[in-house]
Amino acid sequence: MEFVFETRSADLSFVETIWHTHSDRAGSFTSSAVSHWEIVIATFNGKTKIVARGPETKASLADFPAEAEFFGITFKLGTFMPHLPVKTLVDRQDATLPEASNTSFWLHGVSWELPTFENADVFVNRLIRQEILVRDPVVEAAIKGHKPDISIRSLQYRFLQATGLTQKTIQQIERAHCAVWLLEQGTSILDTAFELGYFDQAHLTNSLKHFIGKTPAQIISKIAVP
Repeated sequence: MEFVFETRSADLSFVETIWHTHSDRAGSFTSSAVSHWEIVIATFNGKTKIVARGPETKASLADFPAEAEFFGITFKLGTFMPHLPVKTLVDRQDATLPEASNTSFWLHGVSWELPTFENADVFVNRLIRQEILVRDPVVEAAIKGHKPDISIRSLQYRFLQATGLTQKTIQQIERAHCAVWLLEQGTSILDTAFELGYFDQAHLTNSLKHFIGKTPAQIISKIAVP
């Protein structure tokens, strides 16, 4: 099935997006590689589970239950929790946060009320005020193309700490998603490869198969169906 997402932006420099979706029936889907980590709240069978989900470095098959509600807070690159290293969450090594009650959970030794799609901003602001959620301005600057005045090794360390990934891996994932966008806008496979600096069409194809789980031809054929 195709998930229909409701999203909204947040007036917070720490948050990329806040999203909500649901499933009508059980099934599976191809989960694309992503460079951001997030907190996800899933409710099904009358129970709610909250997890910290890390970035994914490759496409993989994911299962989902029937009649479930999903709500998530996706954080901007460079935002992290020092007590919960992002690198320990990479590639489906999700951390389930312990339940405190039917409406609360434990985080960093404190009981927190479960956030909702509507009040996620309040929840994040509390995390920021209590310095449970922080951000690395050096990583943010490097992602925007600025060259920080630190050694390459120091920058690599800070990327791993703040994002769980290397800067190169993040660039590869973002480039793959950009390629998907170009192909969906009608750009040819050859032009997409050239515009994004892939060596050739084979390089583009291998990249999309690894990060997105589809070839350029499959992406184009899907949008060509009326």
